Amino acid sequence: MGLFLFLSVAVASVFTFIAVIAWAGERRKEREAYYHSEVVKKIAESPGSGVAAQEYMRERQRISDRNTRGTLRLVGLILFAAGGGLMIFFDALREGPPPALGAIPMLVGLALLFYGQFLAPKD
Repeated sequence: MGLFLFLSVAVASVFTFIAVIAWAGERRKEREAYYHSEVVKKIAESPGSGVAAQEYMRERQRISDRNTRGTLRLVGLILFAAGGGLMIFFDALREGPPPALGAIPMLVGLALLFYGQFLAPKD
């Protein structure tokens, strides 16, 4: 009975934590969108706003592209390392799955790393 009570509270706590994190993330996105729209309004109201607005939008796109490439590289490195770890782990088991199964996440990570480094759109 004690284990059931502990697990019930633990599961409720985890899902509550996830809900609060999701709410906070959405709230942050709303604030960013609001501030972005305010900046665009101020740029539009200023004299010579056409060039400034275009430059602002280009800069936001550059930042977004740079963040996307960085995320792809990070995910690729993590998957590559996880695949290598699985290969070592499966090799140590000797009776489990073949070590080549670790090559699957390793190759996916390598593909993401390669795309993020060389093929993703640049500035």
